Amino acid sequence: MNTAKIFWLGHTQAVQLPKQYQLDATEVRIRRQGSAVILEPITNDWDWLNQVQGVVDADFIRAASERPAEQDRPQLDDLQ
Repeated sequence: MNTAKIFWLGHTQAVQLPKQYQLDATEVRIRRQGSAVILEPITNDWDWLNQVQGVVDADFIRAASERPAEQDRPQLDDLQ
């Protein structure tokens, strides 16, 4: 079993990952599952979906990336 060193940087705990566990990402999601802490890289592409569903076509990517136009709703201005 491989191990990693845990150390403190100021008031933050950090883990030094061995080379074979280094992530190709600048940010990770973190969650607990029982006593385990799981780090998952955050990606900006859909490649991970190929493993789950199969190849994603261009129409799906375009629809998932679409941003609706901003709405002008003056009746809600006072709620901010």
